[in-house]
Amino acid sequence: MDIFIAIVQILDSTIRLSVPLLLACLAGLFSERAGVFDIGLEGKMLVGAFAGAAAASVMHSALLGLGMAILISVAFAMIHGFASITHRGNQIVSGVAINFIAAGSTIILGQAWFSQGGRTPALQPGERFEGIILPGANAVREVPILGPIYSELLSGHSILVYFAFAMVPFAWWVLFRTRFGLRLRAVGENPAAVDTAGISVAWLRYRALICTGVLTGVAGAYLSMVQNGGFVKDMTAGKGYIALAALIFAKWKPVNAMFACLLFGFLDAAAIRLQGSPLPIVGKVPVQFMQAMPYVLTVILLAGFIGKAIPPRAGGVPYVKER
Repeated sequence: MDIFIAIVQILDSTIRLSVPLLLACLAGLFSERAGVFDIGLEGKMLVGAFAGAAAASVMHSALLGLGMAILISVAFAMIHGFASITHRGNQIVSGVAINFIAAGSTIILGQAWFSQGGRTPALQPGERFEGIILPGANAVREVPILGPIYSELLSGHSILVYFAFAMVPFAWWVLFRTRFGLRLRAVGENPAAVDTAGISVAWLRYRALICTGVLTGVAGAYLSMVQNGGFVKDMTAGKGYIALAALIFAKWKPVNAMFACLLFGFLDAAAIRLQGSPLPIVGKVPVQFMQAMPYVLTVILLAGFIGKAIPPRAGGVPYVKER
């Protein structure tokens, strides 16, 4: 039974750790399906995390903090769109620039506003999203097997966790069952055909980036307002890049993206669980190695286990209207 409880706890950590990856992965899915490569997911998550924690701390409201996180992240997405869509700039360069701006500005503003070394004040109850106890969770807690699964694994998460997993079927429905999704996928494959049909390629791509900004804003808010209870320097820690890796691993499909993010979340959860614990044969492993393991395994999985991943044909290519 102790082993079962340990497995449930690792799976619970897997769900919590996969949420920001999943939201960022779905965010990248919308932009890349529209033909806009967005390596700036990391930066938008970071500014969302800072804006959410700062606004929640000042205005004492988790909802206002979430709204500010989304607003600022969408603003950065529009900057990326202005550079790469309107002015047809290099999408990779624009995304890298956003990451650098986010990393520097959050530290400078955090120090200027709060004088805590770039941090925001610790969020108090009401300023962060608390866990939701599902009906009957406490009553069935002691029931063997089903009790821990319901009360620990399914219950006790914040509203943003349930939102993230609900976005998977919603994103699938939007992309594959709506006119907007059809046009979005078409503009990522053949923008000239979309333009010939009288549909604005630029406006479609901007709308895709708005979706990206909303989801990365929620992902950033989750990091600072659920997982950490405040903003700290570089708290995204490469999650935006891992989300991009998960997107490639999932071959740009929403359901596959969910399982890819759960896999990377599980690797992270297992690494945290095994820190300082002796392993069979090799014995005690340095903490630094366990911390690096999720990133190393990400590279290994991408290098050898996904086969050929074919991105949208017009991805990364600015569209120039034929005259």
